[in-house]
Amino acid sequence: MAFFFEVLIGGLLSGVMYSLVALGFVLIYKASGVFNFAQGAMVYFAALTFAGIIDMGVPIPLAFLGAFVVMIALGVATERIVLRPLVNQPQITLFMATIGLTFFVEGLAQIAWGASTRRIDLGIQDEPIPWILDNMNMVVSSFDLTAAAIAGVLVAVLAAFFQYTKIGRALRAVADDHQAALSIGIPLQHIWGIIWSVAGFVALVAGMLWGARNGAQFALTFVALKALPVLILGGFTSVLGAIVGGLIIGSTEKLAEVFIGPMVGGGIENWFPYVLALFFLLVRPEGLFGEKHIDRV
Repeated sequence: MAFFFEVLIGGLLSGVMYSLVALGFVLIYKASGVFNFAQGAMVYFAALTFAGIIDMGVPIPLAFLGAFVVMIALGVATERIVLRPLVNQPQITLFMATIGLTFFVEGLAQIAWGASTRRIDLGIQDEPIPWILDNMNMVVSSFDLTAAAIAGVLVAVLAAFFQYTKIGRALRAVADDHQAALSIGIPLQHIWGIIWSVAGFVALVAGMLWGARNGAQFALTFVALKALPVLILGGFTSVLGAIVGGLIIGSTEKLAEVFIGPMVGGGIENWFPYVLALFFLLVRPEGLFGEKHIDRV
């Protein structure tokens, strides 16, 4: 039983990290209806930028501030150069634009900082927590717990921001109906610029945490792919759904790998979340917290 809870806790901590990546997708999709396929590339770009600034001898707080400014600039530039000219275009056009943006951001990151893996040291030790190991006989990484706490606080702050602030209410109004929001004086393009900047900030935090675990490398772009099952389970428009979906995906993939993997030769952690997502698509396409779409004819 102790081993079961050890695997479960490890999966839940990873799930919080998945939720953070999925949140970047949710923010942009809620505000503009655009599925930003480039979110993974933004995570990679943010991690490389942060690591590159640190390698220049800049302290971590200033490096974070510098990378934050860069990500805001990237988000605003993306909204003005890519999204704004494509307003009212078909959804497939916007989606294809973000695919092109993905390759551009990946190339820009490698041109600016090189393609080699960079190490990110946030000063968080990746070792078992002694108290849990001694009293519960479970191995829980201090890094995983700290990273999950940081991601959880950020998700909670953003959820409160959307729910209780004036800008947050404007963002929700834009998400519900663009034309109605314009009719009451909400500056649509200004709101989009804010949301892309916030998505850049989320990508920066996710890139720092995942980069500290695995290094700032091209493989970070694939972390965003793990957010797709999270979005399918939770719903593409729900912040709460991103949290719950991340916890479900993180826990089930670890449990499946440990308890089902040996029966089928192992290695199912990478594909099990997509099978679970496929099942959800069959029984509840809108996700746990997504809005059910009804066409009236």
